[in-house]
Amino acid sequence: MYAISLGDDGAELRPLEPWHAEEFLAHLDRGREFVQRYIPFGSRATDTDSARVLLQSYADKKAADTGSLHGVWLDGKLVGGVLFRVFDAEQGTCEAGCWLEPAAAGRGLITRAVRVLIDWAVDERGIHRVEWYAAASNEPSLNVARRLGMSREGVLRESYLHRGVRQDTEVWSVLAGEWRAARARGRTPAE
Repeated sequence: MYAISLGDDGAELRPLEPWHAEEFLAHLDRGREFVQRYIPFGSRATDTDSARVLLQSYADKKAADTGSLHGVWLDGKLVGGVLFRVFDAEQGTCEAGCWLEPAAAGRGLITRAVRVLIDWAVDERGIHRVEWYAAASNEPSLNVARRLGMSREGVLRESYLHRGVRQDTEVWSVLAGEWRAARARGRTPAE
């Protein structure tokens, strides 16, 4: 399988597959409260079997070409990941997302990893529109969208119920033409 370097700091993007269940669970346990402040990602993965079920669900999405899951490793340790939560090649749209444990925050790992995903989606799969959804209060996630040069399209008011609280969701996107033009200039669209 692949291992894509994300820079000189020992960070790599790799497939995150069902056989990683134990490592994935340990990673979730290290960052569970941090990750789940805004999203329920991994909340049902409470033991190795349930972690394997979650990873298998994304392996099934990958096989069906409707999504995928990729881990971010730092110095050989799983610290987060990026995903295509939704991938619709026929319509040319997808939704990218992420999660990260707190010890790895602030290093640009997610931005670098999502750039790899967007490059692949646009160049290899012909995706026209990449979307990013984030809770309006999730400033780190919104900052990733900004660094990627995505445009803020609007707010879905109180659209998402999480932990008993209705959250506003911001919708961001980048179009293939914007992505290619910015990359040709040597930067992301917002720079």
